[in-house]
Amino acid sequence: MKLILSLIARDLALSIRQGGGVGTALGFFLTVVVLLPIGIGPDQQLLGRIAPGALWISLLLSVLLSADRIYQQDYEDGSLDIMTMGPVPFEMVALAKSIAHWLSTSLPLAIAAPILGFLVNLEPSAILPLFMAMALGSIALSLLASIGAAVTVGLRRGGLLVSVLVLPLYVPVLIFGLSASQASTSSPDIATPSLLILAAMALVSLVVSPLASAAALRSYLK
Repeated sequence: MKLILSLIARDLALSIRQGGGVGTALGFFLTVVVLLPIGIGPDQQLLGRIAPGALWISLLLSVLLSADRIYQQDYEDGSLDIMTMGPVPFEMVALAKSIAHWLSTSLPLAIAAPILGFLVNLEPSAILPLFMAMALGSIALSLLASIGAAVTVGLRRGGLLVSVLVLPLYVPVLIFGLSASQASTSSPDIATPSLLILAAMALVSLVVSPLASAAALRSYLK
């Protein structure tokens, strides 16, 4: 457990020190949120109706932008080869790197989205439901992004391929996340099942993602 925590702390320190993936994701998210009201125009009612969907799509695309960086640097400098020979199971290494990506990218975006919601006329009553849905959904987003990053780690400029592979897996998260965000303000009875489904997706991803990621990485490291 100490080695896993050390690996998570190492990845967090590297992401903060380099700032490439995190800065790109946050910059893209902020750009979309700022430019959307300009593109929609002065119709505040329309902007309020589409605010949850716009924030969810911005979150999804921002996570995709940084997905290819989960394993790329460690693959290029040979750190992954050393990790395969270490005492920590490689599946746990993949899980630790997914957690680091969630803590450094997905979770900050999920926290920032409701706060920046005032730029897209998000209703105050929707801030807490949106944060709860995004906090759960962002876990699944990072874990699924880990699979795509592992499959394309040996390819140059595999960022576009990561998006093509992972985007279909993101659709259910987007559907139920948006359902939970919108239904929480109009019908709480509908929101609870959507949040439970999001939690189930996160748990399934927590089991499947480390196994799939480790298998894909081993195929490149042989």
